Amino acid sequence: MSASALNAPRSALETRRLITSRIGWVLCGIGLALVIAPLLDIVAVVAWRGLSAFSPHLFTENTTGPNGGLLNAIEGTLLITIFAMVIAVPLGVGAGIHLSEYGKNRLGSAIRFMSDTLTGTPSIILGYFSYIVLIIGFGWGFSLAAAAITIAILIVPYLARITELALQQVPNSMREAAYALGAGDAAVIFKVVLPAASSGVLTGALLALAISVGETAPLIYTAGWSNYGWDGRFTHEPVAYLTYVIWTFIDQPDAKSHALAFAAAFLVMLVVLAINIGVRLTLRRRDHG
Repeated sequence: MSASALNAPRSALETRRLITSRIGWVLCGIGLALVIAPLLDIVAVVAWRGLSAFSPHLFTENTTGPNGGLLNAIEGTLLITIFAMVIAVPLGVGAGIHLSEYGKNRLGSAIRFMSDTLTGTPSIILGYFSYIVLIIGFGWGFSLAAAAITIAILIVPYLARITELALQQVPNSMREAAYALGAGDAAVIFKVVLPAASSGVLTGALLALAISVGETAPLIYTAGWSNYGWDGRFTHEPVAYLTYVIWTFIDQPDAKSHALAFAAAFLVMLVVLAINIGVRLTLRRRDHG
C-alpha cells in the first residue's frame, strides 16, 4: 500500500466507527472500575481492620464474648467443612460420572434439572428444611451432623455439574482405546477418564470448599452456636463457626465486638482467597500441561 493511501483522510464511516470503538472501550473501563473498586475497598477494609485485631489469644481462647478469641469458631468451621466435604465429594463426583458416562437419557436429564434447580435455591431454605427434618424430625438438635449434611446438600450439585463438564472434555478416543484393550467400564472410568479429568474435578472440589467455608444462613438453623469447643458428639451438641461471629458481633455497639467480627471476617476471606488461588493455579497447570 502506498504512502498516499495510508495518509488519505478517513471516511465519515471510518471516523464514526473509531469514535464508537473508543466510547465502547471507555465504557468498558468504567464498568470494570465500578466492579473492581468496591471489591478492593472491601478487601482493604477487612484486611486492615482484621489484621489490627489479631493477637495470640484469638487462637487460644474460645468466643465467650468481645474479649474472647476464635478458637472454638475456627475449630467448628474446620469440622463442618471437613465432614461436609467427606459426604459431598463421593456423592457429587459419583453423580458427575453417571451424568457424563450414562446420563444421555431421561433420568440424566431429570438429575440435571434437579441439580440446576438446587444450585439456584437460596441456602437459607436448605437450612430451614434441615431444621424441620433433622433438628426437629430426627430430634438431633443443633449439631455438627445436621450442619455438615446441610452444607453437603448445598455443594453436591456444584460438584456434580463441574465433574460432568470436566469428564466431557476427555476425548472419546481415550475411552475407545481403553475398551479396545479389553478394559471394563470401571477400569475405563477410574483408570483412564477420571485421572485425565482430575484437574477439573479438583477445581470443582475447591470451589465447593470455598462455598462451604463462607456459608452462614443454613448453619444458623442447624449448627446453632456454642461457646465451647467440640466435645466429640455429632448430635445434640451445637458447634461454633466463624461466620456466626461476623453476623453477631458486627451488630454490637462496642469497638471490641467489631474488632472480633473483622478478625473472623479476615480469616474467612483469607481461606476463600487461598482456595481461589489454588483453583487458578490448578487451571493454569491444566492448560499448560
